[in-house]
Amino acid sequence: MSAAGGTVAQAVGAALVRCGVGAVFGVVGSGNFAVTNAMVAAGARFVAARHEGGAATMADAYARTSGGVAAVSLHQGCGLTNSLTGVTEAAKSRTPLVVVTAEATSPRSNFAVDQWALAEAVGAVPVRVTAADDAVAQAAAAVATARDDRRVVVLNLPLDVQALPASPGEPPVAGTPSPVPPDPAAVQRLTDALRAARRPVFVAGRGSRGPGSRAALEELADRCGALLATSAVARGLFRGSAWDLDVSGGFATPLAAELVSAADLVVGWGCALNTWTTRHGRLIADDAVVVQVDLEADAIGAHRDVALGVVGDVRAVAAAVTAQLGEPATGYRTPEVRERIARRGRWRHEPFEEAGEAGHVDPRTLTIGLDDLLPAERVVAVDSGNFMGYPSVFLDVPDESGFCFTQAFQSVGLGLATAIGAALARPDRLPVAALGDGGALMGAAELETVVRLGLPMVVVVYDDAAYGAEVHHFGPHGDVLDTVRFPETDFAAIARGYGFDAVTVRGVEDLAGVAAWVAGPRSAPLLVDAKVARERPSWWLEEAFRGH
Repeated sequence: MSAAGGTVAQAVGAALVRCGVGAVFGVVGSGNFAVTNAMVAAGARFVAARHEGGAATMADAYARTSGGVAAVSLHQGCGLTNSLTGVTEAAKSRTPLVVVTAEATSPRSNFAVDQWALAEAVGAVPVRVTAADDAVAQAAAAVATARDDRRVVVLNLPLDVQALPASPGEPPVAGTPSPVPPDPAAVQRLTDALRAARRPVFVAGRGSRGPGSRAALEELADRCGALLATSAVARGLFRGSAWDLDVSGGFATPLAAELVSAADLVVGWGCALNTWTTRHGRLIADDAVVVQVDLEADAIGAHRDVALGVVGDVRAVAAAVTAQLGEPATGYRTPEVRERIARRGRWRHEPFEEAGEAGHVDPRTLTIGLDDLLPAERVVAVDSGNFMGYPSVFLDVPDESGFCFTQAFQSVGLGLATAIGAALARPDRLPVAALGDGGALMGAAELETVVRLGLPMVVVVYDDAAYGAEVHHFGPHGDVLDTVRFPETDFAAIARGYGFDAVTVRGVEDLAGVAAWVAGPRSAPLLVDAKVARERPSWWLEEAFRGH
């Protein structure tokens, strides 16, 4: 589409789509009306959210799950500030995202705010279109930066510039740069470390979710006898492997924690090896050799000291090491370890004592029951809170695209919007949103979005009538908890008001309503209002609060 005859707003919208943005989420106001319509006219899908925070998180989840660049479209001033929690989460997660936001021209405008400073403050890359003659090039550069550098770019469109006649011309479309080959000396050192290891463990993170990375890592692990684990955001990457330990860190099974702790070599592949993945460092033995492979040199050693850092693409580094490694080694892959993983490799294999609170279902029993009932081809999104460990480990996922974990900012209230974005990226799978009662109420406006879009979603609300994390953190010390406890909410009634089917679960027998919905016709989304046991904290909670 030529920019001739249109405005800057129209040219920028068309350029963003031409450069690869296929989906845009937002709330449309006067300031972003023209650019949003231009994106739609150029072929992008627009998804209207009910709150800008939800729109930003939907776009974040869509980009993570699809592997492409997504966009958010926002009104000037309050539109951007409403979105900032979602934008911050995306920026911390290095999600490729373009935030297209109008910007007030006059400092006397009610909408005037320092949008450049806001973007910088949350870790995004600010850009401002200041003239018609370079508007298209600025838009193209914003997409390239988001895609190639894995950054959130805030593209400011001042109102006076938007209205200018566009300069003629097509947006330049930059090719994706080839990954820089890893340093041969670093590859050799990693090869030597793997040859010397007797109990190697690979921990794969967000940087291992790219095409071909699983195959490259599994081939290398087969050669050196490594066990396979992931950070939470990459959960499911090695699903189906006999050597898959599932998640390392606070969500690790007792067996996974034992085996990772006994490793003599731990390699983080596109993984920060941060406090959550290593249980504040205690999961890795003091005498273990720690290696980190990452595209970003600054990421290596950012959270802990490492013996070796290799800068490079996960797939390329793994392939280079495999080519040098030589004869296969047994490593950690003994028949006894394989049998133990098969027997105790998932949390549902661990015995537990039922909570036994009348009128309240044990969240473990609930989640295991849902795991058995819901189709295996699913994409699970989890909000933040005391409950979050249960769906994160008891709901299985088919692969890394089946789990969307927007927790880099640890904000409550992002879970439902996350599920919407992931569902739109993977329409072939059943979307499951796992929320606490606090997060469900924060994001309740987007229940309408689920119904309007016709998503066959299952929303599970783990209702303990409280901010459970605070209850269990401060309660044992005798603190007054009136500020974090609430009356019980009838989430089923709320959901029906939006057009959901709904079932209230107080015991495992109530899951019959879920089974009936799964059997069909699934003409409306389903909300499961689960009244969960309240007296015990999640097993991971004490560990989590060590990071506060």
